[in-house]
Amino acid sequence: MKDLQIKRRLRNYAPHLVSDVFKILLMLLFVFPFYWMFITAFKTYNESIQTPPTLWPMTFTLHAFETIASKELSITQYAINSVVTTGSVIILQLVTMVPAAYAFAKRDFPGRGFLFILILIAFMIPGQVTYIPVYLMMADWKMISSLWPQILPFACNSFGIFMLRQAFKQIPDELLESARLDKANELQIMTRLLLPMCTSSMVTIALFSFVSHWNAYFWPLVMTNSDKFRPLTMYIEKVKDAEYGLIWPSIMAANTILVVPVLIVYIFASKRIIKAFAYSGIK
Repeated sequence: MKDLQIKRRLRNYAPHLVSDVFKILLMLLFVFPFYWMFITAFKTYNESIQTPPTLWPMTFTLHAFETIASKELSITQYAINSVVTTGSVIILQLVTMVPAAYAFAKRDFPGRGFLFILILIAFMIPGQVTYIPVYLMMADWKMISSLWPQILPFACNSFGIFMLRQAFKQIPDELLESARLDKANELQIMTRLLLPMCTSSMVTIALFSFVSHWNAYFWPLVMTNSDKFRPLTMYIEKVKDAEYGLIWPSIMAANTILVVPVLIVYIFASKRIIKAFAYSGIK
């Protein structure tokens, strides 16, 4: 009887076997570079360049992390710059994005359609096009020797406005009218009614913004003229220059410090992202 049950289960599972094997291979394809970066950070230099390579450190060492921590070029300042710029951008985007999305979704005012088209156009313009104009503007404002060129140009998020507007439009207008009958003002409607119902969209937008600005390299490279204001992404290049070559354990240790916060944030926010992109009706 048990043999028949096992055979029946195998027969029912057989059509899904190829699909599951493909999913596992795809997962390994994405995970392996992160695994390789992580284990290389704990190898000695000789082991990191040996052939054939080892899939696990023969000598587990923290020497690479100690090396980048003890360099004259301190990682602390770069880490602080990354935290300050990324955090400031996310806060400013939320402050500007929520009222704008609410106005486009739930308020009727002259030129609303035209202004929303401008938002979409801003969303579609490549960031590289704005490098020179923004740099010249920041230079005129005497802000190049600061963190502001990495913050102010991103204070408004056109993609976030678009996505949050779509989330707000799913909420019936009757709920807003009920809140107004209860003497709620527009700020209370936004903060106490709409935002709690669109938490997943807010988390998703904040995560996308976090990943984009935490990993930014070319924008800080153009907008900064001193190591005092540069983020962690540029520290990795400094590690390569300081080592006078590709010292892989040190480079991978710096990469690990850069990537781990992103992975941690994604792990905690992944369910919110899935929920944000799935339509949810109001019961």
